[in-house]
Amino acid sequence: MASLKSAIGAAVLLLGLTAPCAAAPVAVLDSGRVAGEAAGAIAIFRGIPYAAPPVGALRWRPPQKVRLWKGIRQATRFGLPCPQAGADANIDITRYGGAPEPTGEDCLTLNVWAPAQAAKAPVMVWIHGGAGKIGASSLPVYDGSAFARDGVVFVGINYRLGHLGMFLHPALQDAEGGAFTIEDQIAALNWVKRNIAAFGGDPGRVTLAGESFGGRSVLVLSATPAARGLFARAIVESGGGWFPPWPGRAEAEKSGEDVAAAAGAPPHPSAGQLRALPAQALAKARGASLASPDRALFPQSVTGAIAAGHQARVPLLIGVNDGEDVLLDWSGTLRPVLAATGPAEIQELEKLYGPGTTPELAIRYRFRDNVMTAPARWLAAEWSAVAPVYLYRFEHVDEARRPQQRRAAHGDELFYVFETLDHRFDDPPPPTEADRKLAAQIHARWVAFVKSGVPDAQDAPSWPAYSKDSDPWLVFGQEATAVQQHVLQKQLDYYQSKFAPPP
Repeated sequence: MASLKSAIGAAVLLLGLTAPCAAAPVAVLDSGRVAGEAAGAIAIFRGIPYAAPPVGALRWRPPQKVRLWKGIRQATRFGLPCPQAGADANIDITRYGGAPEPTGEDCLTLNVWAPAQAAKAPVMVWIHGGAGKIGASSLPVYDGSAFARDGVVFVGINYRLGHLGMFLHPALQDAEGGAFTIEDQIAALNWVKRNIAAFGGDPGRVTLAGESFGGRSVLVLSATPAARGLFARAIVESGGGWFPPWPGRAEAEKSGEDVAAAAGAPPHPSAGQLRALPAQALAKARGASLASPDRALFPQSVTGAIAAGHQARVPLLIGVNDGEDVLLDWSGTLRPVLAATGPAEIQELEKLYGPGTTPELAIRYRFRDNVMTAPARWLAAEWSAVAPVYLYRFEHVDEARRPQQRRAAHGDELFYVFETLDHRFDDPPPPTEADRKLAAQIHARWVAFVKSGVPDAQDAPSWPAYSKDSDPWLVFGQEATAVQQHVLQKQLDYYQSKFAPPP
């Protein structure tokens, strides 16, 4: 009898998760075994390394393989977020999606929420936002429990941020193109392909999703051959879509020299001196984080690849929020941009948006529609030529926040997608039942898309696939959800005619 029990236990381990009655779920990975935490019918694994710590001699190098470990590694605590800092040292970044201390350079970890009995379940890999400078997959808003509850294996990843993630310098001749953030994300996707079956996930049914910088990352990854075949569907929330060309190496290296000096590097530093700079000093150093990937990673620009139909040909769910312009407030750039905009352009924008448009509203609407809304519509039209696309606009404002806020801010939809309304960054009053009902509907649509590629939900309006002629948007309004056609058509046509890449 003892030998039979041992044989059964060994077989269960080989399949991945341990039996539900075990004290802690265990998964067998290609680097070793990990023990997570049982939370009802969900198995949670936190802080699993998907690449070697990018510290010391591995700083500013492509992600390396994880060193194998013996025994069972405990995976019950989140890994450290990457060092990060906002544009203004006086701003509390945790109110805008930043991670609290402690942070650390050893940050290439991920978290998994899995149904305890999962077998070949669909998978969702989440890339958090934060302008590529702040954020972490461990923030409560990104809790994957609701997805696991509904049959999805959810994976949230950390990746290198700021100057640790995008950096080139003349002294770093071994740094390749400097796009370590993107290479980290590709490494995480490869880890999922190799290991997700251990959690009951299907490596052939992976949806890659992200918001803000995470959404932009999804688009970037769709354009590189290095990520081809690693995901079968894509979700882009407030990710824009019109990308400038990658900078040349000389421009990126000049930016790196300025950043290194701001972080305390001596004149003409060696590679060793650069890699010895304190990570926090680099996180807080002023300057642009630039990379110049080689053509092996990106044969075309991101926008050029999509315009040519050379992106990953997978179903896409994409959309924007009505109040994306709140980013101008968070970055402190509203007043400088308003002051730098000439009277003639202000008048043109006031005419474009109609009566009641003040100069400030004109600048806000221009940012929202030129940076987010028009690119999303352009992407939907281009992408729909190769795969189904579903386009949305999120206008709903939490009823508890309505006195202070008139339009749905950048990132507001996240709390509905994840059903984490109780974990808003700014700690507002509790959500209403109407808000919870809408969150359940939106979450159900995202789950349906992950499972089937079609984001329809029970007892909710059908969401039509995008076509250029009918231009359908699913609008999550203040009172109801409905399909609308030709949303802001005149305004979006205006920006597309001026800024979209040529056909």
